Amino acid sequence: MTRLVLFGAPIAIAASILFSRGDSEPPTVVQQAGGPKESTTAAPAAAEQADEQADEIDDLPPGLAAPAMKETASRLVASAEASTLDWRSQYGAIEDVGDGTGYTAGIIGFCSGTNDMLQLVEAYTEKHPDNPLASYLPALRAVDGTDSHEGLDPGFTDAWHLAAKDPAFRKAQDTTRDKLYFEPAVRLAKMDGLGTLGQFIYYDAMVLHGPGIEADGFYGIRDAAMESADTASEGGDETAYLNAFLDASRAAIKNRTMQRDTTRIDTAQRVFLRDGNLELKKPLVWKVYGETFHIT
Repeated sequence: MTRLVLFGAPIAIAASILFSRGDSEPPTVVQQAGGPKESTTAAPAAAEQADEQADEIDDLPPGLAAPAMKETASRLVASAEASTLDWRSQYGAIEDVGDGTGYTAGIIGFCSGTNDMLQLVEAYTEKHPDNPLASYLPALRAVDGTDSHEGLDPGFTDAWHLAAKDPAFRKAQDTTRDKLYFEPAVRLAKMDGLGTLGQFIYYDAMVLHGPGIEADGFYGIRDAAMESADTASEGGDETAYLNAFLDASRAAIKNRTMQRDTTRIDTAQRVFLRDGNLELKKPLVWKVYGETFHIT
């Protein structure tokens, strides 16, 4: 996860390594603290358990996966990621924000140094081999795990902007976001007995922290929360557990050396939770970085 400042306001853009998985393949996890790390293959027990219970989980009400709720989730994330509710305006965004993860781009902050951008461009190129980014695949593979621009400059950002005009590339971004962030988070939240708000909190945390198993990754944060409170599926109080999860997420942010703003928790998610809005029903009013947003 990276955070930059544009026009005087901090804008958060994801820079987390994402796991490459099908329904049962183990994720590739990169530690988040301190810049690029070597990747290791790990299969969090929770992810394996969710895969084992996939049929039961998928029979549950859609919750955050319902189209209207997914749109709400995308707008909520965009308010924290880019200070806008227009998440679709971010397909062509690309910048090196100086956080050690190379270029950060697109609707969820795919990064050249953290493997997820590589996965995105590979998937796009497999179906559309003549796209503007295809020639940069060797360079993306070479810089994966680093902050280097070698082989990408000077033309990569222009190529990204051009590709973002292609509906197929925008669809590829949506698909990669869902595969690596949205679907694993929502499935795991349902396994933990969480309603729509809890599913969103998991999704946002997956975006914010990345699905790492270390203390400041999503799975590490979930482990810390479960040490403090039982999940709803374990018979615990849903609100108490979500407060514990937000506490652990907030602590992980505060332990960083940069990008330490916690308003997406303090004046957004915690507000919904305090109001008892466990189903994330509209209208919604929240603040991020002091700016007020509304969804009616």
